[in-house]
Amino acid sequence: MKPDIELKLDQNVHLRKPHPCGGYRWQIVRLGADIGLRCLTCQRRVLLSRRALAKQIKRIE
Repeated sequence: MKPDIELKLDQNVHLRKPHPCGGYRWQIVRLGADIGLRCLTCQRRVLLSRRALAKQIKRIE
């Protein structure tokens, strides 16, 4: 992910590795130093640092 791309709340992202439930699609639910994501398959919530998320994003929907 390029640094000039801005993330917005309720935006969907497609990550490179699947969640253990098998889902690749996540919704952004929190912005800040850490980014809160919710799996759209199982509704589980996780926190990732901006740097970790930047490496994992494959596509922004």
